[in-house]
Amino acid sequence: MFESLSDRFQRVFKELRGEGHLTEFHVDQVMKELRVALLEADVHLQVVKDFTTAVREKAVGQEVLTSLSPAQQVLKIVSAELTKILGGKAAELNLRKRPTVILLVGLQGSGKTTTAAKLALHLKSKMGKQVLLVPADVYRPAATEQLRTLAKENGLFAYDPKGEPSALNRVRAALKDAKLFGYDVAIVDTAGRLHIDEALMDEVAKLSELAQPDEILFVADAMTGQDAVRSAEAFAARLPLTGVILTKMDGDARGGAALSIATVVGKPLKFIGVGEKPKEFEPFHPDRAASRLLGMGDVMGLIEKVSAETDEKAALLAAEKLRKNEFTLTDLRDQMRQMKKLGSIRSLIDHLPKIGPLKNLGNVDIPDDATKRLEAMIDSMTPSEREEPKLINGSRKLRIAAGSGTTVPEINQLLKQYQEMKRMLKGASRMRG
Repeated sequence: MFESLSDRFQRVFKELRGEGHLTEFHVDQVMKELRVALLEADVHLQVVKDFTTAVREKAVGQEVLTSLSPAQQVLKIVSAELTKILGGKAAELNLRKRPTVILLVGLQGSGKTTTAAKLALHLKSKMGKQVLLVPADVYRPAATEQLRTLAKENGLFAYDPKGEPSALNRVRAALKDAKLFGYDVAIVDTAGRLHIDEALMDEVAKLSELAQPDEILFVADAMTGQDAVRSAEAFAARLPLTGVILTKMDGDARGGAALSIATVVGKPLKFIGVGEKPKEFEPFHPDRAASRLLGMGDVMGLIEKVSAETDEKAALLAAEKLRKNEFTLTDLRDQMRQMKKLGSIRSLIDHLPKIGPLKNLGNVDIPDDATKRLEAMIDSMTPSEREEPKLINGSRKLRIAAGSGTTVPEINQLLKQYQEMKRMLKGASRMRG
């Protein structure tokens, strides 16, 4: 997320830090670089103009130009202005009513159905809400079945329309059930439609009038850039949107839609999809996004992710084994499985700051299947071999390699890394002593 733009920003500020004294000329050069970087990232032209003007006005102030660390002052100003154009502060859902009705709208192919399931899972797992998914897409073949399948796979509830061909009748009956059975939230998945299709836009307006939703969220594909922003504007002209969800943010290296949409449409970006898995969906925090853009990472987001997904008891047990230098290959495998719950290794690295000793982390190439191969090797060992790797001789290595679909050199590399880790932990234990 934001990789290309983040790299450009970091290069600009690296050059600026080399200046002992800052002048208006330096500020103008920085603004020129930032302007080009933002435009190349497909950020809306007016947003770029407003951003660079605001930063320049504040950066040429006396307190900045005479500061002992002017580059840091400019960085602080840029961070504040980026946060502002990204929406200022995290926008929460309006969940005061029961059932809260959330209407998802957007273009065809934007990922509304998948997003409906992701949002429902988020509300259930993070907030303890009972959610009813309502299939109101009567045009796309298998749209209803897709939503019901996603619900079943993730332990969610989906309304069964029993073949009802009218979207209005489906929503009317589903909301009646939501009230009757005490659901906290009803999420209505509408059909994808072009904003120039008057008939379909009239239909979604009627759905909105019928459902009286507490939230109308526009779902857009982040990778379409300014097309997503223009579509959101058109929908906002017909419907009282309350926010935006951007999907496929993990594949959007530029970030133009995210940086433009809140300012241009006047509606907050509330959630982002950051992967294909159901749990790869998170609330959008403008300040954290600005921090990641500037290479300062999102440590708070990483802490929240780790806290939500890891087994605290298992983590404490592993820490105690590490302290006593009793960490086995079985423990190593279990920890890798815990890490997999957090998403890809790349997504974890992206949360870390790219400064100081971590500045080259972005260049590290870690295959997504790296942990799978390590797990396969350890799983192909006997319990005694995992507890005491010294037992693993040449013939055992051949057996393990054959069983895991790897090679003997890979087995040797795993054992070498494990022994090095053991020596390091032993040394750390002596230092504590």
